[in-house]
Amino acid sequence: MASSSKTAVYAALVANLGIAVTKFIAAYFTASSAMVSEGIHSLVDSGNAILILLGMKWSARPADEEHPFGYGKELYFWTLIVAVLIFAIGGGMSIYEGIIHINHPVKSSDPTINYIVLVIAMVFEGIAWFLAYKKINVGRGKKGLWQTIKDSKDPATFAVLFEDTAAILGLVIAFVGVFLGHYFEEPRIDGAASLLIGIVLAVVAIMLARESKGLLVGEGADPRLVKKIHTLVYEDKAVKDCAKPLTMHLGPEEVFLALDVKFSPTLTVAELSKAIVRLETNIRREYPQVKRIFVEAKSAFNPNDIFIDNVEDDDEIEGGFMGE
Repeated sequence: MASSSKTAVYAALVANLGIAVTKFIAAYFTASSAMVSEGIHSLVDSGNAILILLGMKWSARPADEEHPFGYGKELYFWTLIVAVLIFAIGGGMSIYEGIIHINHPVKSSDPTINYIVLVIAMVFEGIAWFLAYKKINVGRGKKGLWQTIKDSKDPATFAVLFEDTAAILGLVIAFVGVFLGHYFEEPRIDGAASLLIGIVLAVVAIMLARESKGLLVGEGADPRLVKKIHTLVYEDKAVKDCAKPLTMHLGPEEVFLALDVKFSPTLTVAELSKAIVRLETNIRREYPQVKRIFVEAKSAFNPNDIFIDNVEDDDEIEGGFMGE
């Protein structure tokens, strides 16, 4: 999963770097405001891809004393920073450039080079968008695309999809703006296109920030996964009752699970310990994304009974259990 996410990010990075250079060259020779905005857009997207890659690398660091649950949320933090950069630099600079060109229009020269650059950019952005779409489409089922994005816990994928969607929209707006500005010999149209590109970037940045904020604050696992875990726990012969499992994503493929379980009152402490280990082992085997499990165990006979112990079925998962 991580490797395919990196592929989408690397594809976006390479495409945006190459496109940014060609856009600025075209803007220099044609004095097109829309092309300047598009160049800024691609340059910001390139920097954003680097930040996401750094976030993916840093989030993979193992847990330590200062961060006992690991660094998985590093990726969520850097995705939020990406959203801020898109809004402030990409959107802000494009809007500023558009306002300047509307107030002080500069007649552009032959726009042929702009058309060539924009079409080439559309091809490369389309490829990057397809790779991101293909990644997020895995396991989508019958859900709509927007719902799939909202449910996704991998910002490395949906951030690229957001950026590439904004890029394609921006390219279309720039193409239309350059064409209409040249056709009607009205450079203000070109400036208006730059302004509209900035608005598109600002909207996309707000959407990305909203999704990133939810993950950074702490989103639960897919309700279908929670339901399956609940069913699996109930199937254990030692379990008499189980509250709804509590989950939180610490990373795209790292889930924390808390269970509140009532066990049979006939179990000894040793049998209870074995039951805890068995539950953890079964959950990990079926759902490997559940990396950390905490079990609060109660006796079905007397919920005030207290059992305090620590069980380790390996070095990665620790189970603690206690009554109220």
